[in-house]
Amino acid sequence: MTLGILFKLASAFLFTVMAALIRSVGLDVPLGEIVFARSFFALIPIMIWLRWRGVARRALVTDRHVGHMLRGMIGVSSMFLMFAGLARLPLPDATALGYASPIFVVIFAAVLLREKIHAMRWTAVAVGLCGVVVMLWPQLSTGALAKVLHDGPQADETALGVAFALGATVLTAAAMIQIRRLTESEGTGTIVFYFSVWSAVAGLASAPILGWEWPDVATGLTLVAIGCVGGVAQILLTESYRRADASLIAPFEYSTILWALAIGYLAFGDLPSGWTAIGGAIVVASGVAVALRERQLGIKRARVRKATPPPPAA
Repeated sequence: MTLGILFKLASAFLFTVMAALIRSVGLDVPLGEIVFARSFFALIPIMIWLRWRGVARRALVTDRHVGHMLRGMIGVSSMFLMFAGLARLPLPDATALGYASPIFVVIFAAVLLREKIHAMRWTAVAVGLCGVVVMLWPQLSTGALAKVLHDGPQADETALGVAFALGATVLTAAAMIQIRRLTESEGTGTIVFYFSVWSAVAGLASAPILGWEWPDVATGLTLVAIGCVGGVAQILLTESYRRADASLIAPFEYSTILWALAIGYLAFGDLPSGWTAIGGAIVVASGVAVALRERQLGIKRARVRKATPPPPAA
């Protein structure tokens, strides 16, 4: 259990480091090139991990190529938007907006998966959405987001960053729903491997549209680091959920805001706006409330199963 928490904290730190690296080159390197590097070089630690676990060959075998392609297309679209947002927003602001993803996961789970959502979750979703509105209020009050839709690339860079980050949040939630569908028959290694492959292909295919530049040594090393760090973070995240209950692990996702504040300030001088700080706190509080409630329900269900005698043998 303790090891699972440590793995989760380590993955949160590395994902924030990856985001900071993306922010450092986000406006200098074509977006598709960053997506390609994040996905292609992530395969290095992922394949080492799969071979270490002895499941590398099995991870390549699947009958659900269409499902993996759909997960890849949704996920890589989210990645494009997230990286575009990171290039234009302070690191803490982009991180806080990403916390809205679980809210949309609950909504999509109810609509698409027909999951039964109890009142506690819907209350948390309502509170979380209020937090998102608070974070977006400066853009909503000035009409900046409407200007993004009207003027496109000519709109204010900050407003564009907010629009990109919010779009990435919604698509990330949609990707989580597709992952739930895939887990009915696919292992974690298979899902991670094919996502990295499809994302790398999409990043490479974007070159004729978004451009491609041969990087200098420093930028090239940064791109390699983005992929490797992201791959290791993904492995640690997977292992954290293998070693501890999801309801116990989930609240530690919010440790990323601490890393984002520290790294954002030290590396870029970033500080969150007041609206972001207030709205982010509301979203975090709603998420933690749901996670703690789910943990209590999980403990209660485990006690009921333990107290229930097994059925008599036939």
